[in-house]
Amino acid sequence: MSDELTPENPETAEAEPIKQRKNGLYPGISEELAESMKSGWADTELRGLEPIAQAGHTAARRAALSARFPGERLVVPAGNLKTRSNDTEYAFRASTEYAYLTGDRTQDGVLVLEPTAGGHTATVYLLPRSNRENGEFWLDGQGELWVGRRHSLAEAEQLLGVPAKDVRELPAALAEATGPVRNVRGHDAGIDAALTDKVTAERDEELRVFLSEARLVKDDFEVAELQKACDATARGFEDVVKVLDKAEATSERYIEGTFFLRARVEGNDIGYGSICAAGPHATTLHWVRNDGPVRPGELLLLDAGVETDELYTADVTRTLPINGSFTPLQRKIYDAVYEAQEAGIAAVKPGAAFRDFHDAAQRVLAEKLAEWGLLGDLSVEKVLELGLQRRWTLHGTGHMLGMDVHDCAAARTEAYVNGILEPGVCLTVEPGLYFQADDLTVPEEYRGIGVRIEDDILVTEDGNRNLSDKLPRRADEVEAWMAGLKG
Repeated sequence: MSDELTPENPETAEAEPIKQRKNGLYPGISEELAESMKSGWADTELRGLEPIAQAGHTAARRAALSARFPGERLVVPAGNLKTRSNDTEYAFRASTEYAYLTGDRTQDGVLVLEPTAGGHTATVYLLPRSNRENGEFWLDGQGELWVGRRHSLAEAEQLLGVPAKDVRELPAALAEATGPVRNVRGHDAGIDAALTDKVTAERDEELRVFLSEARLVKDDFEVAELQKACDATARGFEDVVKVLDKAEATSERYIEGTFFLRARVEGNDIGYGSICAAGPHATTLHWVRNDGPVRPGELLLLDAGVETDELYTADVTRTLPINGSFTPLQRKIYDAVYEAQEAGIAAVKPGAAFRDFHDAAQRVLAEKLAEWGLLGDLSVEKVLELGLQRRWTLHGTGHMLGMDVHDCAAARTEAYVNGILEPGVCLTVEPGLYFQADDLTVPEEYRGIGVRIEDDILVTEDGNRNLSDKLPRRADEVEAWMAGLKG
C-alpha cells in the first residue's frame, strides 16, 4: 500500500500548504507538477443512466417513512469509514437503514427528508467527484486516484431517483435547522454532533424502531435478493465439501477461506463471520476463530451466508460428517435435530404466532433428550416449563432475516417475538443440540458433539417456502450429496 502526500484538509487545500506524511519519500510538490495534474484529463461523466433496480421500492419505503413522521425532519446516515489500524480502514458497509431507503451503499452518504405541506422532500447528500483543481483527487487519502472513481452528484440523482447534494455542506445546514428532527444515530459522528441539541434519544429510538419494523415484511425485490443469497450460499457449501481433504491437511481456516471466495465472487461479502466449527468446536455457538483441526470421523458445523451486492444475506447451517459418513451416534443426534427442524418449519405459516416454530422444535428436542435418559424422570411438560432442555439446546430456534443477519432487531417485542406471521416475513429455523466436551451429565460418547441445521424460510400466502432447499438436510441425503461432490 503506497504512502504519499496529502492535504491537511482537501476542502481548503488551495489556501493551506500541502503537508507530507511522516516518512513520505517525496519532500514536496513542485508548482510544475501541481499545475500538470490539473489538466489533460478526459471527461468521464456518465449520462443517460437508468435508475437502479430497486428505485421504485426505495421510493415506496421513503413514502411510508414520510407518512409515519409528518412535519419532522428525518436524517438517516450511511456511516463513515472505520480505522482498522493506523491509516488503513475496514471495508465499508453502509448502515442498513440508509441502504434500505436509498439503495445507495457509499460511505459518508446521508438521506434527509425535509418536511413539506404534502409530506417530505427527499435529498441524498453524498461526496461529489474529487476536486482536480486543488489536487484532492490525487493527494488526499480518499482521493479518486487512491481509492477509485465515485459517482458525480448528477449521476447519483439518475441512479437513485433522488436529488443529490454535497454532503460536506450538510453538518452546517443541520446545525442551523429549526423544527423537530429525528436522526438514526450512531453511524456518523459529525451528523450526530450537528444535531446534538435538536434531537432526543427517545424520538431517535422511535425512528429506529419504525425502520426496523418496516423490514419485517419483505417486498418482492427483497425476496428475490434473499433467494439469490441462498443460492450462492448453497454453492459455497458445495465448494467446502469439495476441499475437505485440504482442510484436513490445514485447519478450519481453509473452510473459512473457501466459502469467503464464493461470497466475494457472487456477492458483496459474507453476511456475518462464518462459523467453521469442526469437532468439539461445534458446541461453541459462535465459533469464529476457525483455527482448529479438521479430523475425519468428527462433524463439521458450517454456519455461513453470502451477502448480495444489495446487502441481503443468507444464514444457513449444515452439520456434515467430515469423512462423508455419520457414525451411529452422530446420526442419532443429527436425526433428532432434523426432526425438530421439520416440526419447526411446519409451524411457519400465516396467522401463526412467531413463537410457534420455536415451541414446536423445542418440544421435539425435549422429547429426544428424555428418551435418551438425560432428564431423569421428569415429564416433557415439566422439562419445557423449567427450560431444562436448554442445557443442550442453548439458543432460540430462529430469528428474522434480511439486510441484517439478525434483522429487525430493534422492533418492538409485540411486533416481533410476540407478533403474528404474515406473508413476506423471512426467518430462520435452526434448532440444535450441543453436548459440551466437559459435560459430565451426559454419556462420554456424547461429549464434544454439536449439531445444528438451519434454513431460511419465507412465509407465503398458503404456508412457507424454504429458500435454502438446494442444500440437503436428511442424513442419508447429506451423505449422498457429499459423496457425489467428492467424486
